[in-house]
Amino acid sequence: MMIDPNDMREILFNISKSIIIPSFGNLTKNQISYKNGIDIVTDIDIAVEQDLDNQLSKLIKNSYFIGEEIYSKNPSILKYYLSDEYCWTVDPIDGTNNFAKTKERFAVMVALTKNKKIIQSFIYKPMTDDFMCADHTGAFYKDKKINIKKKSLIENAVGSISTKYWDDTIKINILNIKNNFREINSYGSIGCEYFDMALGLRDFTLLSRLNPWDHIPGVYIVRKSGGHDCHFDKIEYKFYENSNNLIVSNSEVLSNKILKLIEEK
Repeated sequence: MMIDPNDMREILFNISKSIIIPSFGNLTKNQISYKNGIDIVTDIDIAVEQDLDNQLSKLIKNSYFIGEEIYSKNPSILKYYLSDEYCWTVDPIDGTNNFAKTKERFAVMVALTKNKKIIQSFIYKPMTDDFMCADHTGAFYKDKKINIKKKSLIENAVGSISTKYWDDTIKINILNIKNNFREINSYGSIGCEYFDMALGLRDFTLLSRLNPWDHIPGVYIVRKSGGHDCHFDKIEYKFYENSNNLIVSNSEVLSNKILKLIEEK
C-alpha cells in the first residue's frame, strides 16, 4: 500500500498551520519540560504526535504507530518493527530545541514501514512549507525526482559529526577528524540536514546514537536520491535493529573515505 504524497503533505500542512505555527515564538515555560532530565519536550510535540497518530491510523487501518514521545513512556513499542503489519514512525518536531528558541530549522518527519522494509518517508518544514518524500521509485522535491550531487573530496565536504554518545574506544578518533573537512556544523535538526543533503547542500553526517524516528525518514530519502548510508562495518542502516555509529553521505565513495579517515586516526 502506498500513500499519496499530496495527501500526506496536506495533513502535515494543516497540522503545522493549526498547532505548530501559532505556537512558534509563543511558548510559555509551562509548555516546556524535560524527559530523562535531558531532552527537551514541549506540549506542541505531544499535540502534534497525537494528531498524527489519529490521522495516520485512518489512512491505514490496524497500522501500528511509533512516536518519539510515546516511546519515552513505553519503549516496548519498538517490537512493532518486527511485525508484518504497517507501522508509522513519527518525529513530531525534529529540532525541538530550535523550535523552543524561535529558530526556524525544525521539521516534522514521518515514515511508513512493513516487514522490516521502509515503504515511504516524508519530511516537512513548517516555516518554509517545504516538503520532500521518497518511495521505491526515488526521492522527490517539488514534484521532481532528486538526484543527489556526489562530491567525493573530503576537503570539500560539509557536514556534521555527533559530539556525544560515542563509545570510548572510537571517541578520540571521531573528534580528531573534524579538521579534515571543509566545514563541520550542526543544524540542531537532523531532519533538516537530511533534507539539504538530498538537495546537495550538505555532504554527510556522522552519527552515534540512532533513534528510529530521527533517522528512518531522512536516511531513506538520501538513499533513494542516490546517496549512501552504512555503519562502521559497512552494513547499511537497519532501523529495526538496536545499532549505533552510522555514516550517511552523498556517495559510497565519500562514506568509505570517511571510514578510512576514522581508522587511520
